Amino acid sequence: MEKNAKIYVAGHRGMVGSAIVRELNRQGYTNIVTRTHKELDLCRQEAVEAFFEEEKPEYVFLAAAKVGGIEANAEALADFLYDNMILEMNVIHSAWKNNCKKLEFLGSSCIYPRLAPQPMPESCLLTGELEKTNEAYALAKISGLKYCEFLNRQYGTDYISVMPTNLYGPNDNYHPTHSHVLPALIRRFHEAKTEGKECVTCWGDGSPLREFLYVDDLADLCVFLMNHYSGNETVNAGTGKELSIRELTELVAKVVGYKGRIEWDVTKPNGTPRKLLDVSKAEKLGWKYKTELEDGIRLSYEDFLHNPMRAER
Repeated sequence: MEKNAKIYVAGHRGMVGSAIVRELNRQGYTNIVTRTHKELDLCRQEAVEAFFEEEKPEYVFLAAAKVGGIEANAEALADFLYDNMILEMNVIHSAWKNNCKKLEFLGSSCIYPRLAPQPMPESCLLTGELEKTNEAYALAKISGLKYCEFLNRQYGTDYISVMPTNLYGPNDNYHPTHSHVLPALIRRFHEAKTEGKECVTCWGDGSPLREFLYVDDLADLCVFLMNHYSGNETVNAGTGKELSIRELTELVAKVVGYKGRIEWDVTKPNGTPRKLLDVSKAEKLGWKYKTELEDGIRLSYEDFLHNPMRAER
């Protein structure tokens, strides 16, 4: 990407989009285009088409999405499928119609089968059944990456996709029921500490294994791939390291400074037993993550404490 090229970051107020904007600014890109949801509803096809016809961005980072944890996904299956499908198709299609040089689609590791080989290589896509608790979101993301692939094959576009593992960091969503596990734990332990609670109850039995990537590391990879990768196969984004939810919970409690007991509600779902990405492809391209988990959790807790709007959500 040329430093003065017009770059549109869709979803710039979210955790991933804001990190991409920070990284682009850090690297000296000077012509970044953004729109708030109020200014541009990506679910409205005519509005998206008008935006692309007017702005003609040369490069697009598609980081906008409707996201949430297990409970949010389970409660709103139709909403998660419809909103994500429609917004990504609107953006990708309008980018193609307006001769965008390159587009990068941000997906999620939940696209891979529930019982995929571990660590999960990019090639295991569509080789087995999806995890039911986030099936709608996964189907939408699979459709987006496949649309990019099919445009490349049919029309010779240069559209790529990246599939991050579980993300966390500045501008995360700390909502008590609609957030992902790590930010939810930060909020729960912070509130338990400030309220003097003797016990915190967490979902499941703590056995599932998870991998976590600091969002600024993902943004670094996103810009790297835009400049150094072209291909129909997606690229996994992760650390290649995993820990149990129980270990994560204890680590978050340590960082937050919560000294009470941790109990487990085994009547609640665990989700996928294990989700570790094979990140050898990204590493062979020349990229590797920088932020270790405990350091990243400390940075995230600082963000939670000093960003009241995020803490209140």
